[in-house]
Amino acid sequence: MRTDRPARTRHVVVIGGGIAGLAAAHRLLAEGVRVTLLEAGPRLGGKLRSGELAGLPVDLGAESVLARRPEAVDLAEAVGLGAALQPPATATAHLWTRGALRPMPRGHVMGVPGDLGPLAASGVLSPEGLARIEAEHALAPAEIGEDVAVGEYVADRLGREVVDRLVEPLLGGVYAGNAYRISMRAAVPQLFEAARTHALLGDGVRDLQRRALTQPQPTGPVFAGIDGGIGRLPAAVAEACRAAGARIVTDAPVRELLRAPEGWRVVAGAEAVEADGVILATPAGPAARLLDGIAPAAAAELRGVEYASMALITMAFRRSDLPAAITEGGASGFLVPPVDGRTIKASTFSSNKWAWAGTDPDLFLLRTSVGRHGDEKDLGREDAELVEVSLADLGAAVGLAARPVASAVTRWDGGLPQYPVGHLGRVARIRTAVAALPGLAVCGALYEGVGIPACIAGAAKAVDAVTAAFGAGSAPLAQTTDQHTGQ
Repeated sequence: MRTDRPARTRHVVVIGGGIAGLAAAHRLLAEGVRVTLLEAGPRLGGKLRSGELAGLPVDLGAESVLARRPEAVDLAEAVGLGAALQPPATATAHLWTRGALRPMPRGHVMGVPGDLGPLAASGVLSPEGLARIEAEHALAPAEIGEDVAVGEYVADRLGREVVDRLVEPLLGGVYAGNAYRISMRAAVPQLFEAARTHALLGDGVRDLQRRALTQPQPTGPVFAGIDGGIGRLPAAVAEACRAAGARIVTDAPVRELLRAPEGWRVVAGAEAVEADGVILATPAGPAARLLDGIAPAAAAELRGVEYASMALITMAFRRSDLPAAITEGGASGFLVPPVDGRTIKASTFSSNKWAWAGTDPDLFLLRTSVGRHGDEKDLGREDAELVEVSLADLGAAVGLAARPVASAVTRWDGGLPQYPVGHLGRVARIRTAVAALPGLAVCGALYEGVGIPACIAGAAKAVDAVTAAFGAGSAPLAQTTDQHTGQ
């Protein structure tokens, strides 16, 4: 006699405990899937990391999310951090260029100007640089093709000064990369479309700005942080996942990813975990190694992905020791064009920028960043040296002469994937190769974008791909047992 058995709960292993892996685990659990998350390192969160300096909470990695996209805000609210979300207390940024701190000019798209009035008033460009922008009217239209480097195209149309003193520091703040190599189509798609549809790039930027003025504008802040630091987000997601039954293991580097007769086998240390599906949420190198034997075409593409390294130098000062250029006027910090030859690439006045970081009446937090793709020589310095070169540049930029009462250097070796020309094609080829293996998906900063919302959106796509395979007639695994837990 036949008896119907209840459907078995599916099991998915997530490899990688950065924000993409954690977001994937959270979404899987919401869909009733059993989850095991394996993180190779000793902590969760990837490039989101909180800490403490001189008794004050600090972000030692990413410090904000794009709040005009819903993914990160929705996740923060889902794990109980909605009330902790807050916009920057100030967004008054500057450029340290041509020997002075200059206001970031308004009216641009990732540094490409539309309105020349604010740009001319800022003093960021020389008279020759401003004249070169106007000279675009004498140029013939340019064919942009399938993709082009942002810096290459903008320099051809508007001159190198626009790239070197505006586009480069802004793009560098996102990718720690070189604007002359970064894909316009991948990094600034709205600018790519404007360049494709307008004979003059300046006209395309102004058209984008006009359309923005006539369309309903999103409400709320553009960016948001979290009281106590964005680094709180991964811990809250992990706690919510554990509460929902997830098994999360750190210090568990995965050695092998194998096809099993009816699913997948993930080998981490002495443990082999059987699963119905796998989400690979790691950087390109580990992903390539694990995919070598099962998706060699994807592995080959992943090996071509380049990464930039950088360091964050976080310092606490006595407020009474700081110059007015830092404590007065509400400046959030400044960017530094690499063409100016400084060591630091940016400085954030954290206690001005974030209300939660500015509550101490005696101490003030700020940080600098060092290193970008192709310019990482300074990362060979000792931590103490990075503090000293940061202080020297801050002295030249804002007159800082004080010594910090505490400092911390956080190194992100190979932390930021680069998006060169052709990057979107590479990603498409990786996804095609992986999609040929039902129940397997990839996500992370190298696929959808380096921002936190983009990583969370990519995690959702990976979950959809894996669970769709469950519903497409894929054979379920027999009831399995994790060797170490008996679950």
